[in-house]
Amino acid sequence: MIRPEVVLVGVDGSAPSLNALDWAAAYAKRVGWALHMVCSYSLPSFTAASLDGGYAALDDTAIQEGAKAVLAEARARVEPLGLEVAASVATGDAAGVLVEMSKDFGLAVVGTHGRGGFAERLLGTVSSALPAHAKCPVVVVPHRPRSSAVTPEGGPQRTPRNPRDVKRIIVGVDGSPSAEVALTVAIEQAQVWGAELVAVAGVPVGGGAGILAWLPAQVDHEKVLADVKAGLDVIVDRFEAEHDGLTIKRIVLDGTGAELLTEFSTAADLLVVGSRGRGGFRGLLLGSTSQAVLHHSDCPVLVVNRKCETAADAPPTP
Repeated sequence: MIRPEVVLVGVDGSAPSLNALDWAAAYAKRVGWALHMVCSYSLPSFTAASLDGGYAALDDTAIQEGAKAVLAEARARVEPLGLEVAASVATGDAAGVLVEMSKDFGLAVVGTHGRGGFAERLLGTVSSALPAHAKCPVVVVPHRPRSSAVTPEGGPQRTPRNPRDVKRIIVGVDGSPSAEVALTVAIEQAQVWGAELVAVAGVPVGGGAGILAWLPAQVDHEKVLADVKAGLDVIVDRFEAEHDGLTIKRIVLDGTGAELLTEFSTAADLLVVGSRGRGGFRGLLLGSTSQAVLHHSDCPVLVVNRKCETAADAPPTP
């Protein structure tokens, strides 16, 4: 049964997965959604010489009971929020399980930088495969202390932010269809949280290094910046015109999209990026950028790929 107004979150009892659970529960509470927790495991096996090179499967009873215990602990953790909560144990690779389940949910949430079991795989297979192939938007929640921040305005961010209190959202925009989908979702998230929204575009031509470093020396660097800013303004102006009262800040700076978004993540509460973007007025931010940002962001990252429904599955504004 498809239940788009439900947040799916992967847990295994580790600190990173519990951190992701806290974020998912706070989000569900904010938008009035239900929460579905899943604990996934793969049944181990070993080669048995006595079976002529065959495989002897281990009894998964203890593993399954352990998964159920993890889910019971997770349920108790979110119980004070008064959410509608469901839980399930699934067998199979975590990435495959979550990708398959994502078609039935409005948002999927996972954690990174874990050690062991489910959480360890989130940093590699799951955090890469799930955002790229999920049928719904995916939030990847980092498990690391918030570092000293530099705000998009250039000033220091001295007061640590509550990672589950979204006040500033930054979205990468490059003019591609995927970037426009990301901007649509970022606007919806800004409305949900009542957050400031900042659109960022990168121009990797400065310092003689970067994607466009091969350009002839006579190319006017300021003109390139102006062209990219003009392209960003066209897109953002159109979106602002479609949403009464919406104001989106715009930033165009030297640097790759990954560099800029990762740097700004220290002063943001949520980054929004598109996955596998191509084309657009520069084609600078998406594709490999989304993967790089996932592994280095200081704040949660919401990834939207082309398989995601945007308007239909977006959270309602409270």
